[in-house]
This record gives sequence, structure tokens and C-alpha cells, in this order.
Amino acid sequence: MSPLLSMIINVLIPSLILAKGGKYVSLEPRNLLFLALALPLVAGIYEFIRFKKTDLISIFGFVSILLTGGLSLMQLTGFWFAVKEAAIPGVIGVFVIATAGGAKPIVHKLIYNEKIIDLPRVEEALSKGNNAVEFTRLLKTTTMILAGSFFLSAALNFVLASIVLKSPTGTPEFNEELGRLTALSYPVIALPSMAVMIFAVLRLVRELRKLTGLSIEEILKTDQKK
Repeated sequence: MSPLLSMIINVLIPSLILAKGGKYVSLEPRNLLFLALALPLVAGIYEFIRFKKTDLISIFGFVSILLTGGLSLMQLTGFWFAVKEAAIPGVIGVFVIATAGGAKPIVHKLIYNEKIIDLPRVEEALSKGNNAVEFTRLLKTTTMILAGSFFLSAALNFVLASIVLKSPTGTPEFNEELGRLTALSYPVIALPSMAVMIFAVLRLVRELRKLTGLSIEEILKTDQKK
């Protein structure tokens, strides 16, 4: 699924259903909420069945949708929705840190992979320079920076949800606020977190240049390379 289509399915359409759906569809607020959650839920299941694979972020996104529905059924206050919004990226951040001490930190999957880095060239240069220890330390540091991006997202999620969600659960007003929260989450939360990730990539490439002696063009994977 392309990033644009993912944003439409997971953000734009649910936000519109929650914010404006009550004016055009004769459904109780709770049923309208479940209708808004159904599209990203079905899309996630379809993607899994079609491609027979998933990733950590998709799994937590799926869990987040289920938790939103569960909290709505229990008619808990907006505070618990804020806790849920913070918990999802917070747990991912903890998981990322937990991989830092392993043989392959999660940075291998997110950044240091064959789609972004020319791995054979870089690893050959690292081997020639006997920089294995420094490289391992670099990957661990990059992993911690990535974890920091998820903790930043958790904090911003909690603050934003606490500010936006004020009405009682199960009311049309609450649905509108939840739609507003969904719409605001990308510019307010995703952009700062993305900026931290971009910093992590740039720092990784900069340090790889020092360790390998290669140029940026030699480190990064491009279609022009043979």
C-alpha cells in the first residue's frame, strides 16, 4: 500500500466519517465510530492476507484500532484514550531499545538495509578498516535515537489527546473530537517524529563516511549503481 493510499484509508476517511458522518448517516455515535474504525481495520487484514507478511508498526496500528473500539465500548473517559495514544508508540520505543543489545538492532530493518545502503560496498570498507567495534557502537546509538522518536511521539500523543478529547464517550461531540485528533496526529505528531528519524539517517551516513572513507553516493543505494 502506498503512503498516500495509507493516509487516505487510515486518516482522511475515518476523520471525515467521525467529524461529518453524523450529519449524513443515521447511526448512533458508537456505531458511527465503529464504521470509521472498520475501514483501516479491514484494509490491514486485507494487506496481511494478500502479502502474507506484516511488520511491527502495522501490528501496533492494528492493536490501536482494536483498543479504540474497546475503550469506546467501556465508555471510558478521554484520559484513557490519551493513555492509549501514548502507550502504542511508547511500547514500540521500549521494543526498539530492547533490540539495541542484540546481534541485529532494529535499525537494520528500518535504516541499515539493502534498500537504502549499499551493504556489500560499506561492509567491505568496514572490514578493510577494522572498524567493526566502532560500527557496532554506531548502530546502537542510531537505535537509541530511533527509540527517542517513538518516545517523542508518545509524549505528543498524550498531550494532543488530552487537549482535544473533552466530551463524554459515546456522544457525537466525542466522535468529532476523535476525528479531529486523527486528522491532527499527522502534522502535530508524525512530522516531528519523522524529523528525528531523518536526523538519525543523516547521522548514520555521516558517521559511515568517517568509518569507511566512502562518499555519500557510494554509501547510499541508487538505481544508477551497477
